[in-house]
Amino acid sequence: MTPGPSLPDAGAFAPAWYGSSPWAQLLILTQRSLKAHLRHRRTLVLAMLQPVFMLLLLSEVFGSIVDLDHLPDGVSYLDYLLPALLVTTGIGPAIASGIGLVRDMDNGAVARLRTLPIHAPLLLFARSFADLLRTTAQLAILLVVAVVFMGADPAGGGVGLVAALLLTCVVVWAMTWIFLALAAWLRSAEAMQSAAYLVTFPLMFASSAFVPVDRMPGWLEVLAILNPLSYAMDASRALCLDQPLGAQVWSALGASALVALLGSSAAVWAFRRPLV
Repeated sequence: MTPGPSLPDAGAFAPAWYGSSPWAQLLILTQRSLKAHLRHRRTLVLAMLQPVFMLLLLSEVFGSIVDLDHLPDGVSYLDYLLPALLVTTGIGPAIASGIGLVRDMDNGAVARLRTLPIHAPLLLFARSFADLLRTTAQLAILLVVAVVFMGADPAGGGVGLVAALLLTCVVVWAMTWIFLALAAWLRSAEAMQSAAYLVTFPLMFASSAFVPVDRMPGWLEVLAILNPLSYAMDASRALCLDQPLGAQVWSALGASALVALLGSSAAVWAFRRPLV
């Protein structure tokens, strides 16, 4: 019996598939992270309300004891506090971003995604962008509540508030990389939370957020000047209060770019280590 003609191998005509483009992967992974946020609606609602409670509490507590003569002329403490609170509000979501990465590494989500033909660093970038969108929503709600319900009326008006919001988004995105790097290196939720507290309190309180730097003790004033968040707070405050900008905005953007570059490099390097 004569054998029939052999059929060509289908794989010989099928081009090798190396995965979708990096932009498509980034978009899909960002959507995945956003859907994870939306699934936990109660947590999302509480996260949106937290900055409002902080503004109400801090404005009442510190506003009752701060000498208004130490503030810029004609500026209420609420208007002085609001731009800085935009920046400090971003610290919480940045920490949550790192803790979320640790949880994904613990529950096997990262291991499963690594079996797919995707670029591993895009997992980090997607998480940072998804968390940035959530933070932007938090900050927008904070501004609306402050202006509509609490009577905030900064001299910069709506343009200054929007400019401060955009600047804060850049700063928060840069801060997120600090905690993503810590998460990728520590790989422990408990260690991550402890490290976050060690980083958070100096960044928040040793800064120009709540009182003018020149009213601090000498050693604390030095720490506040060296604190990169002080540049962001001063720039945000200048935009909101319609004060002379000088080099404050460029200093804030430059410090954010440096932090983002160093943090993302460290995060990608630590993330590439084998999972154990």
